[in-house]
Amino acid sequence: MTNSALLVMDVQQGIVERLGQDPGYLPRLGRAIDAARAADMPVIYVVIGFRTGHPEISPRNKTFSALAGAGGPAFAEGDPAARIHPGAAPRDGDVVVTKKRVSAFAGSDLDMVLRARGTDNLVLTGIATSGVVLSTLRQAADLDFGLIVLEDCCLDGDPEVHRVLTEKVFPRQADVVGTDKWVADLGQ
Repeated sequence: MTNSALLVMDVQQGIVERLGQDPGYLPRLGRAIDAARAADMPVIYVVIGFRTGHPEISPRNKTFSALAGAGGPAFAEGDPAARIHPGAAPRDGDVVVTKKRVSAFAGSDLDMVLRARGTDNLVLTGIATSGVVLSTLRQAADLDFGLIVLEDCCLDGDPEVHRVLTEKVFPRQADVVGTDKWVADLGQ
């Protein structure tokens, strides 16, 4: 799997604190990260981040305008909530990509990083299933990447939405597997 990369998306302090109801989530994600590293697969972290004052956010953007209007750093430079959660922290050599919208590709240099490495298959993980995972999956499929979604390394505030996406929507464009199966397949 030398042309694959594991994407760890939006696993940031403030997001994990808000949506991290599953105590097994970070250990499962850590297992996937360790397995990718053991297989010499690049681990690429994707975070949401803005400049101080949020000049990238339009008042017409329903998703992010509330952040800009909230005052304070709100996922801007220096905001502790924007840091990658220590339970899934990057190591030297891991790439961290900052995005400006929901999809990992929107407002980031992710596509350039992937193309420079010759990556053509992505393994998707992250928070939230109905946000960054869905948006990234759709855009990556349109960019002709092969896709795997680690369904138990994705998390959503609405378990039913997570179920529908991973069981009915994602399989149209990706292989959807659990961490145990994926790690076992990597070891073969």
